[in-house]
Amino acid sequence: MVAEKIIYYEGRMDDFDKLIPELKLWNGGSGIDPESWVSHTGRFDLAVGYSLMFWPSFVEHKGYILSEGFSTDSLESFEQTPARSKASIEWVMNHIHVLDLHGHDTPSEEQVRYLGRNFSEIHRVKLAHDFPEREFIVEFNDEPGLELIDYQFSFWQKTTDD
Repeated sequence: MVAEKIIYYEGRMDDFDKLIPELKLWNGGSGIDPESWVSHTGRFDLAVGYSLMFWPSFVEHKGYILSEGFSTDSLESFEQTPARSKASIEWVMNHIHVLDLHGHDTPSEEQVRYLGRNFSEIHRVKLAHDFPEREFIVEFNDEPGLELIDYQFSFWQKTTDD
């Protein structure tokens, strides 16, 4: 029997039997750990696609740090907005709704918040790796009870006002 898989990470506890309910169904109800489950059910093409999210690429453009593949039309539109700031433009250009990861699936709040925390941490590490001379703020609204679409994260360069 596989013990309940709980991961302790930065003062929090993640219960993978709740995050991945299918785990409990494996091995005649004895369960399976998340790593074994992925090795049995995962696909390499999905892993390649997910790698783009779990190790994102960023570019510098006109002093902004933006996720690779950004729209120059959107950037120029936001630059024309009254009361804009560099930080607010980076925030809106870089924000990601966790729910948009899979438009065809209905996740639990716990799953969305788990992924949002992890995406935020990945972005912190990757931004520090790619731009060690700059400081960034990475934000995720990790509060319980929001509408799922409202769970989003973003980043911007730290300024003296932050």
